[in-house]
Parts: sequence; structure tokens; C-alpha cells
Amino acid sequence: MTQPSSLPRSRRRFLAQWGRVAGSAAFMHAMHAMPALRLQAAVPALKVHELRTISHEPEAYHGWPTLARSRGDDLLLAWSGGREQHVCPFGQVQFMRSSDGGGTWCWPRVILDSGLDDRDAGILETPSGTLLATTFTSLAYRPILERARKEGRWDAARLQRWEAAHARLNAASQPSQLGQWILRSEDGGLNWSAKTPSVVNSPHGPIALADGRLLYAGKELWTGQRRVGVAFSEDDGRSWQWAAEIPAREGDDPAEYHELHAVEMPDRRVVVHIRNHNPSHAGETLQCESTDGGLSWTKPRSVGVWGLPSHLLRLADGRVLMTYGHRRPPFGNQVRLSEDGRSWSAPMNLSTDGASGDLGYPSTAQLADGSLVSVWYERLANHPKAVLRQARWSLES
Repeated sequence: MTQPSSLPRSRRRFLAQWGRVAGSAAFMHAMHAMPALRLQAAVPALKVHELRTISHEPEAYHGWPTLARSRGDDLLLAWSGGREQHVCPFGQVQFMRSSDGGGTWCWPRVILDSGLDDRDAGILETPSGTLLATTFTSLAYRPILERARKEGRWDAARLQRWEAAHARLNAASQPSQLGQWILRSEDGGLNWSAKTPSVVNSPHGPIALADGRLLYAGKELWTGQRRVGVAFSEDDGRSWQWAAEIPAREGDDPAEYHELHAVEMPDRRVVVHIRNHNPSHAGETLQCESTDGGLSWTKPRSVGVWGLPSHLLRLADGRVLMTYGHRRPPFGNQVRLSEDGRSWSAPMNLSTDGASGDLGYPSTAQLADGSLVSVWYERLANHPKAVLRQARWSLES
């Protein structure tokens, strides 16, 4: 598939090479006019109080973070770090925390280095206080390495690094390590379990439902039938069971649904957003809903939002915040509000100073004072490696 130069190699490229994906080329050629939004009447202004880089290691490429707030009011952040570029064999799941609302961040810790490329990292504190970190492993770097061997254009040191990273696992064991994974910490992040299968994967991980279950909206990437749907855990994330498939729209290939995230509304409806690469509404976020706790789902529909993937957060006042990357000019990140989880406000710009489409995957946490913190990854114009950027902001009436 050919991509515009502004867009990095992405999940759809991984799945085109290693999974059951078809027809993605239409994504890049179907940016037609979108249907009009049903705008809500009162749209507050967004005021950014601070915008800065928070990553500590400028020599490394950082990707696909997730931010969450703990019951103790710490901010928790997980991402794919230790990287050389967007696709490489060096990815690790890294973790750090802030105890002052994002004012300062501790030095990162590596909590998973599987021997393959450990990618998108989610983080959640469950109602019991357990921390869950999610990721998936990938071999999508392998064609890059094979091409480098054949063409001989890399310097010797770089080729040696990649060869050494690739050799951490032998060829026979590598396929068995492809999967979607979850790690648990029962002591606030001091110690972490070994990785265990999570059935599905999505960048920002699972959510906790009001009835005590954990719901994970995502995709079977390397195992099972590669379905799109939800899995449940009833034991605080120790084990996961497939629950329900999300039906595809007429004419859609469900293989072109990616990177889901869920939120539970005050009325117990569960709303899920989906990154869509089907020709119809290509590049938009789709939405589906469940009224029975995730056991059955409506067919996805367009909500008129170009941008992806979406992170959903229920605010203290019951409204829902949608945060997503905007990978066309103006490059940056946007947010929208919903009173009822059915229709969405006009977009509000969180950042507009991006240099390219190698950015996004924002997620947001609300602090005790009602203010908001968002974190995303971005390759800056003056820096060859993607960094973690943070905005501290508020909604002004």
C-alpha cells in the first residue's frame, strides 16, 4: 500500500504484512466530504495552560502512550520506548508517574522487553487498585531488516544493532511470542507480573465497568479468529474471556476496523469508538453501543469525525470527552465533547503545531480540580526522534 509522506508506517501496514487485512488502499483515496455533524448547542472554549515535552530520553523514539489517573491522584503513563524509529526491533513497554498533576515526571522504568517489538501501551488502575499495562508484540520490522541486508545501505553499526536485537529470540521461538499481552502490578507499579494473554488488543487498553467487570474492546491481532469485539475479565485482569463480536456495517470488511476504545455512560450504556479504514468514511472514527453490558453491539456508524484513534473519558460531570490525533494539516490533536455519548460537539484544537503525521494517540486524565492533562507522541520538526508531549488545559464555559 502506498502512503502519503506525512503518514508514518502504521498498524494497517503491520496487519497487511502479518495479518488478515485487505483493501486498505482505499483509505488514502477516500477523503471525501464528510456528512454534517449534529452539533450540540453549548460548546465551551478550550484553554491550554501549558504545552511541553515530558520524555526524558531524547535519543530514543517514543510511541503510542496512555495516561490514567490513580485513586491516589498520581498520573500514570505507559508507552512504547527505547525505540530507534516508528517500526524497529527495540520497542519496550515503559512506565512513569507524576505526583503533581503532570508538573514533574519520574524517570521511566522498563516493565516489559519481550525480545520482539513491544508496541502500543495502555494503562489502567482497576477498582481494587491493581495496575494493568497492555501491549502487543510485532515482527513488522523484519522486512526492513531483510531489505537492509540485501541493499547494503546501512552503516555497519546500525545493521549490527538490528541484527543483535533480532537475534534475542531464535527463528523458531519468535512466532510463539507474537500476541496481545497484559501485565499486572498489585503494589502500585513497584513490581510487575510476567505477560499473560489478553485475548484482544487496542492502544489504550481496557476499562472498568460499574458492575466490577473489566471490559476490553479490541481486536484479536495474532491469535484466535482475528475478530473485532470485546473481552471480559472478572478476576481483576488475571484472565480474559472472549465476550462478543462487534458486527460490521454493510459492505465493510471488519479487518479494516482497528484501535478501539470504550467508555461507560452514566446510564450504563457502553460506547466504543473504532478506527476505520474501510472505503466508506475512510479515516473517520466509527461508533457502536451496547445496552446490555457488552454482550451485544449495534453496527458501527459514522459520527462525522475525521481523526483517529479515539480515547474516551467520562468527565466528573457525566459528559464524555473524545481525544484523537489529527494527521492532516493542521497536524495535531483535537477534542470533542458529548452530553449523551450519541452526538459530538464541533472540534476543539488541543495542538496544531505538528510537523507531520507522525504524531497522535492522545489520551486524557481529569484532575481533582477539574482540569485536564493530555499526553501524546510526536516527532517534532527540529528533532529526529518522536517525543512525549503533554498539554495541561481546561474547558472554559
